[in-house]
Amino acid sequence: MVYRKKLKMLWVKRGRIKRFFLATCYLLLATDIFAFNMPEKFEYDLTWTGIKAGSSTLEITDNGDSIRIVSTAKSASWVSVFYTVDDRVESILTKNKYEQFIGQPVNYRIKLREGRHRRDKEVIFRHDIGKAIYIDHLNNEKQEFDTPSFILDPLSSFYYLRTINLVIGEPVYVTIFDSKKVWDVEVQVLKKEKDTLPAGEVDTILVKPLMKSEGIFYKKGDIYIWLTDDKKRIPVKLKTKVAVGSVTATLVGGYY
Repeated sequence: MVYRKKLKMLWVKRGRIKRFFLATCYLLLATDIFAFNMPEKFEYDLTWTGIKAGSSTLEITDNGDSIRIVSTAKSASWVSVFYTVDDRVESILTKNKYEQFIGQPVNYRIKLREGRHRRDKEVIFRHDIGKAIYIDHLNNEKQEFDTPSFILDPLSSFYYLRTINLVIGEPVYVTIFDSKKVWDVEVQVLKKEKDTLPAGEVDTILVKPLMKSEGIFYKKGDIYIWLTDDKKRIPVKLKTKVAVGSVTATLVGGYY
C-alpha cells in the first residue's frame, strides 16, 4: 500500500516536471519566433527624389484578445496642394499560441486616397469554413473566395516575414490573399549591406517581394526592403518606383 502511494506520488511529480519542461520549451521557442516587440511603432520620412514629401507609420499593438496592425501614409502639406495622399491599412488578427506566428487575420481594411484615386476595400476571413469575403465599399461589390488553412493579408504577411530565417540567395514564400487572389508570394533575399540612418550605421538584409499589392507590399515598380540583420528584423528603409522617380521611406523614430 505504501509502495503504491509512493509510486503514485512519483508519477504526479513526473507529470508536473513534464508540463514544466514543455512550457519552458514553448517559451524558449516563442522567444526565437516572436523577435519583435508589442507595442511597436515605426515612424518614417518619405522622400521623393531626395526631397521630403510626406510621412508614414507602421504600428502593432496587443489589444488583449486580438492583435492590431496599422500602416499609414500622408503627404506633406506642400505636396497636398496638388496631390493629396492619405492612406490607412489595418489588419486585425486573432491570437493563436499554437501557431508559429502571432495569429491569423480576421479583418483587413484598406482605405486609400491618392490624388483623385480612391479605394475602400475590406476582407473578412472565415477560417472556420476556409473562405475570404471580399468587399469593395465604393463599388458595392461583395464576393467569396476559397482560402487555405493558413493565410495572411499583405500587412500581417510583412510581420510574418520578419519571423522567418533569411538566407542570402534562398527565396522564402508567404501565402497571401490579396486583390481577389491567393498568392504564394516569393520574397527574394538579395544581400547583406551596411546602411546609414539618422541614428547611425546598421547592418541590414535586403529583400525584394515579387508581387503587386495595395498593402505594405504595394508597388508600381520593384520594391526593396532593408531589414536589420538581427532577430528583430526592423524595417529601416523601403524603396519603390513611382510614375516619376522613386519614393524612399527611411526610419526616423518610434519605439521598438
